[in-house]
Amino acid sequence: MAEESFAPIFDSLGTTSSRPIRTPKTAELVALRLRRMIVDGELTDGDRLPHEVELMEHFSVSRPTLREAVRVLEAERLVEVRRGSRSGARVCVPGPEIVARPASLLLELSGATVADVLVVRQAIEPHAARLLALTGSDTEFDELARMIDEDIPASYLANKLSAGAAAFHLRLVQLCGNATLSLLAGMMHEIFERHMEAVTAQKSLVDREKYEASYQLLVRSCRRLIKLLRAGDVDATYDHWQQHVTVSRASLLVGHESTQVRDILN
Repeated sequence: MAEESFAPIFDSLGTTSSRPIRTPKTAELVALRLRRMIVDGELTDGDRLPHEVELMEHFSVSRPTLREAVRVLEAERLVEVRRGSRSGARVCVPGPEIVARPASLLLELSGATVADVLVVRQAIEPHAARLLALTGSDTEFDELARMIDEDIPASYLANKLSAGAAAFHLRLVQLCGNATLSLLAGMMHEIFERHMEAVTAQKSLVDREKYEASYQLLVRSCRRLIKLLRAGDVDATYDHWQQHVTVSRASLLVGHESTQVRDILN
């Protein structure tokens, strides 16, 4: 009776039902445990893994198995191993850059344009600004204000306005408290900064008045944003930054409507 009741289930699985379930290798299980320790914060950025002998005893594994586990984490860029060093492996918690390059490559291969990237930015940043207005602290607002008063003017004077502006946009999202939005912004950061650099560099060389006007507009808009953030005006913050990124997108796309991501990164 039991065999008859289970038969349709196995039949629905098709040929895959005859494939054995792979048992994880011991090294994979050790890597899983160490990875979990990093994710849970038991091991933090810069920490050294315990000595090989200690880890071998702790996990009851051989040296080759342990080294294979460490190689798995090294391939994931969760640890850094200096060959020939007796200090062992060091934990290095990755940032958005770990996925930024593969993501950029996929965008290049798909023929994505700068317009595509700016649409993503336009979708992310106003929501991040809204979240920041809702949950942000004076310390976070002060950090953004300092960037407006110091970093952006310094980048402007060095004819690198793009670097200061891009950093402000990225930090705004990072401070909103949403890890997913921060990751997406980090992935797009290099593309956005490089394109903005090309556009602003052209303005600074060809039309200094337009370069100056762009700088003044950026500073006024960012200061308005800080004022709204401090007031906790969620809706006005969203509306203002939505308008900011919309105007910015239009400006950055003039003459670059069909520019592809690969044209920027190569």
